[in-house]
Amino acid sequence: MTKYIAKAKWVVQGAKNRQAVDMIEDGAILFEDGVIVQVGPAVTMIQDNPGAIVTGSDDHIILPGFVNSHHHVGMTPLQLGSKDLALELWLASRISARPLDAYLDTLYSAFEMIASGVTTVQHIHGWTAGPVDKIFGTATKILQAYRDIGMRASYSYAVREQNRLIYESDDFLLKSLPELLSTRIAGILKPQQIPFEDNMVLYDRLVAENEGQTLTKIQLAPANLHWCTDNGLAALNARSERDNVPMHMHLLETAYQKEYARRRTGKTAVGHLADLGLLTPRLTLGHAVWLNEEDIDLVAAHGVCVCHNCSSNFRLRSGIAPLNSFAAKGIAVAVGIDEAGLNEDRDMLQEMRLILNVHRLPGMDDGPPTCPQVLRMATEHGAATTPFGDSIGRLDPGRQADFVVIDHRKALYPYQDDQIDILEAILLRAKTTAVHATVIGGVTVYEDGVFRMVDRDLILREIAEVFARPRTAKDNEMIEVSRQMQTFVKAYYERYFDDAQHAPFYRQSSRV
Repeated sequence: MTKYIAKAKWVVQGAKNRQAVDMIEDGAILFEDGVIVQVGPAVTMIQDNPGAIVTGSDDHIILPGFVNSHHHVGMTPLQLGSKDLALELWLASRISARPLDAYLDTLYSAFEMIASGVTTVQHIHGWTAGPVDKIFGTATKILQAYRDIGMRASYSYAVREQNRLIYESDDFLLKSLPELLSTRIAGILKPQQIPFEDNMVLYDRLVAENEGQTLTKIQLAPANLHWCTDNGLAALNARSERDNVPMHMHLLETAYQKEYARRRTGKTAVGHLADLGLLTPRLTLGHAVWLNEEDIDLVAAHGVCVCHNCSSNFRLRSGIAPLNSFAAKGIAVAVGIDEAGLNEDRDMLQEMRLILNVHRLPGMDDGPPTCPQVLRMATEHGAATTPFGDSIGRLDPGRQADFVVIDHRKALYPYQDDQIDILEAILLRAKTTAVHATVIGGVTVYEDGVFRMVDRDLILREIAEVFARPRTAKDNEMIEVSRQMQTFVKAYYERYFDDAQHAPFYRQSSRV
């Protein structure tokens, strides 16, 4: 079996703690059959393995492959006609999105992720019309797209049982709308109202379909507290425990969701999940913007992970998650780019920079995020939210050879003073143009701007041809339905906080 050695001026195995990384200067990675065998000095490893194929140079720094721990779609909502609005209003605006084949859609965002060093993605699929056979067909297209491009992916279908457009029942919504709009919305919601048990059937079918695959795995996703019943949450948790698979759940993304939880449960959303027994290390909370101190303590005590979706929280006016408090309590925090980052793409290098800067509070203490900390978020902690677990996330022997090669000379040109640590310089300055290669399972899937497995130009032309077609009458109808729903949704939420106690709900804590 062929051995491979990837050498670089610096090999970063992963974070050691908040202030330091495990790094080897003039280092190399020896891997065989996609698995890391040894990490150490390049000279020694090359001498000891004379038959190995050697790649890399002193122009490079190697980092563990990044994990995008929260992702939904390929073509972004903005591309498909939705402005950046408050989340609840934005969800209504997405009714007008034109459809695209799931295989093409998945590849579109995979190109962007891989080009920024992302080797693994948590793909949370949802908001799809049934029946379950149709959803299964779409899911298999998504999975096949990742396999074809050579990207590692954890797939889950987001379970939604209720309250699909506002934080009230579907029946309440339909009765509140004008007759014609109600009829149109009912036609949209009805195909999404699949029986809960069909979600379990879908999960089991996908697990069976995925058997033997190395790049893709299946996990579970209760979509959010307002979208799930307590019985549904309990059933999903039982399946998660039975199969020992993670669950990824949106929670407390907005202040409206915080208020919904209070009305439904009489306590916080996290407190309610604790009562239901969902707070375990198998659970990841996506967004988690509106947790209070008691919630944070519960999350920490139960080993729950959090996924920080910084760009999304900004773009959809959700608020700023208390990352520094999470870190102070020892909570494992991952990074999710969600639909798209601030620059309307899936650039993990930029997302890490954003996190590094957003949470810098005034003062001179040691609270703000550090580069080793954010690297761990985007790698090792991200891995922990997926079924791949400790087989990825660091460059250690026995783990998968998933890594990104960055040309540090290109990233830091024309000059970088050596008083600045190399990792800090890279994380604060490197752009995707400096990504030399992305390697997944020992296979170079991207190098010097070229994707090895799939023809990017061909796929983009196919996508362009789809959207070059004139809008149909149905497309135009959905635009009008979306506009009318946005008017209704805005009026509904303007009355949501109905007393002085809850009126100033956007007053954020300083625990950012």
